[in-house]
Amino acid sequence: MSHAGFSDHFSGHASDYARYRPDYPSSLFAYLAALVPSRRRAWDCATGSGQAAVALAGLFEEVVATDASARQIEAAAPHARIRYAVAPAEASGLPDASVDLVTVAQALHWFDRGGFWQEARRVLVPGGTVAVWAYDLLHVSPNVDAAVLRLYRDVVGPYWPPERSLVETGYGTLEFPFEEIDAPPFAMEKSWTLPELVGYVRTWSATRRFVESTGEDAVL
Repeated sequence: MSHAGFSDHFSGHASDYARYRPDYPSSLFAYLAALVPSRRRAWDCATGSGQAAVALAGLFEEVVATDASARQIEAAAPHARIRYAVAPAEASGLPDASVDLVTVAQALHWFDRGGFWQEARRVLVPGGTVAVWAYDLLHVSPNVDAAVLRLYRDVVGPYWPPERSLVETGYGTLEFPFEEIDAPPFAMEKSWTLPELVGYVRTWSATRRFVESTGEDAVL
């Protein structure tokens, strides 16, 4: 089950997404928790397999984690403080003024953003925070970086949805209808074996579209 109007790029490999997508740094969530009026409830929108939601659950009394993809929710990491639900970004099902923090990790570019901004404003408590972030290509070593860039640009480049360009600019060209905070940079670090790195690049939406279109493995 997926919601109408939702462009689902990841349900077909939800288990791989849960296994290979990197986690976000704990310093990011500590920073966000310090911004909000209380730590009663956070809403992690487009949670995917729950990477951000699990981190938030260590800091908030309750985390509501939603995704428009039922398969992503089925593959998400369980946690006593997380309530998972299938819901689109513009219709969370949450009560008015019930959330201290709204987070969107690596997903805002897929949204009906107008509807989401309206929904975030509705569910936020006075003084609440909306936090959105994205990450682009990884950096390992010159040789590995060159190989990843070639895959990204030359092999699967034509298969990226147009929304991907928003990630490449670090969301710098996105409209943001709230007061902006000049947040510090946060580094994501992960120790991967080569098979794990390969598993990650195979979760890219463009890699999956390449395979579906050509019947070939883009990574080999």
